Amino acid sequence: MTAQEVAARLGVKLDTVYAYVSRGVLTARGQPGSRRSVFDPQEVETLARRGRPRRTSRPSALDLIVETGLTTIVDQRIRYRGRDASALARTHSFEEVADWLWTGRDDVPVLGWEPYPMALPDELESARDRMRVAVVISSAAEPLRSDLSTPAMTASARRLIASMAAAVPGASDARVARLALVGDRPPIRASIAGLLWGRLAGGRPTPGLVAALNAALVLLADHELASSTVTARVAASVRADPFSVVLAGLGSIAGPLHAGASALVHRMIEDATTADPATALATALETHRHLPGFGHRLYSDGDPRAAVLLDMIQTTAPTARGLRAARALIDAAHRHSEVRPNIDFALGALSTTAHMPATAGETIFTIARAAGWIAHAIEEYTEPPLRFRARAIPKPADNGNPDQQKD
Repeated sequence: MTAQEVAARLGVKLDTVYAYVSRGVLTARGQPGSRRSVFDPQEVETLARRGRPRRTSRPSALDLIVETGLTTIVDQRIRYRGRDASALARTHSFEEVADWLWTGRDDVPVLGWEPYPMALPDELESARDRMRVAVVISSAAEPLRSDLSTPAMTASARRLIASMAAAVPGASDARVARLALVGDRPPIRASIAGLLWGRLAGGRPTPGLVAALNAALVLLADHELASSTVTARVAASVRADPFSVVLAGLGSIAGPLHAGASALVHRMIEDATTADPATALATALETHRHLPGFGHRLYSDGDPRAAVLLDMIQTTAPTARGLRAARALIDAAHRHSEVRPNIDFALGALSTTAHMPATAGETIFTIARAAGWIAHAIEEYTEPPLRFRARAIPKPADNGNPDQQKD
């Protein structure tokens, strides 16, 4: 069966079929000489009779199915509203891709990306804290924040993301680097990537690495229904304003499992510049009980985002010390267990090659994903409110729990 036939049989949108594939609910099989996938009719019929899936086959995993027209992940490819994210990363600015996610239009002028006026407390030093406070101040500075229409949302979102980028600590006189993209387009004088380069890397900009930073923002803008995106959609379902939606998303990336892994990779790469790569891997494995920056359950053949970003870094700085160490780690990890690098590893390679702080990857991730949270909020506002309601069932008693007292 074709994807269109599956969608018709299940009574869902085509994007939902792709979501089922990415969640492991359906199996897509490639056809020789074609990019199209086909599906087993018996598997589809079984799913149709059972009803919409609520769980994956993964133990202890809850699977929430939400129909979306934004991002699909199928056949190792990520598409934003039908466009290949890997191609957009090389040819479009982050601002252009954000507007595409928000509106589905590619004729939107890249204007209005000026931060709200604000003065952050001097005692705030980390980028994470400064961005959080920037969102709160931006919310207070926007009198029309409760206007949930798409034009108002996008106008606020541009200023909000610009404010988050401007809040990143860096030299006060840091210059905004120009962004040069593939093709005959003239360099962009003012961009989020250029601003972040001045804040995170400083020094003389390397055009190829500025383009790689922009590519990272594009590739990280959305990734289907990741944990923080679900959180953002839940907030939007109760009609929280876009600033509150972003704050909800920020709360979901505070831990080390969603956005902070690139900092662990950064340190592992630094260790590999002065020690044997296998030793650096062993140290990271012993410390964290896993290899930071390797493997992804959605990509059996490797994270395509990592492939794009690492290729751009390799093209620009093939002899950079950090990149050489990163490549040595990839080779050593593959010899050990054939695992492949993911986007967190590529972010760590970018931050070490560009001499950014270890937390730079988390900063890039946060600013990029804010665009995706806004896109999902805009989409969620078109759905019935309060539609997310989980059901609870009694949990079996744990007789081994020392907190449970017996008579």
